[in-house]
Amino acid sequence: MNPSRKRSKSLSKKKGAFDARTFLDSAGVARRIRRFKKAETIFSQGTHADSVMYIQEGRVKITVLSAAGKEAIIAILGPGEFFGEGCLAGQTVRMGNARATTASAVLVIAKKEMLRVLHEQHELSDLFLHFVLMRNIRIEEDLVDRLFNSIEKRLARALLLLARYGEQDQPLQVLSKISQETLAEMVGTTRTRINLFMNKFRRLGFIRYNGGIQVDTSLLTVVLHD
Repeated sequence: MNPSRKRSKSLSKKKGAFDARTFLDSAGVARRIRRFKKAETIFSQGTHADSVMYIQEGRVKITVLSAAGKEAIIAILGPGEFFGEGCLAGQTVRMGNARATTASAVLVIAKKEMLRVLHEQHELSDLFLHFVLMRNIRIEEDLVDRLFNSIEKRLARALLLLARYGEQDQPLQVLSKISQETLAEMVGTTRTRINLFMNKFRRLGFIRYNGGIQVDTSLLTVVLHD
């Protein structure tokens, strides 16, 4: 996704709108809450796909493992985002791996129950559709980013997305405990190159280290620069 285009506000944040989190957290959905420690596996590639998951707290990394054993990061998700939704479209097994990158709380909603709720709660259906469409747009933009942009631009974009730039008119989040190895996987380069550009961004004031990585909105200039 191009960080210069702010995402539309979540439906749950608009005055008088349906509050998806409150609904999902309530007895309105048959679900269970699971807590995961940092680096704990939530599900593995090839296992049975029978539920949709919704992040209450923490961060989750979605990866895919090739037949040759090479792992690629598909997404890093945060609170208010769904994953594992492929089961709703007929996937019988998980197409990737999901792992908590920090201590996380995840709502696990059975496939049958999720389908029922989506049919009965139109506001939730709208929110879920918006999420799926935005996920598809981001995947397309990730591909374009890999094909045409420099490593420096790709890293700047990744940092802004991880800090949730443009979401819900909130300040950028501090990125805690994300390694340069993970950033290198996301960007498609080496840790050495990531270290070089991170040091450059810090010298220019685009990022600061303060109990984590604090991203400044001025980093957007790197993305927009021709």
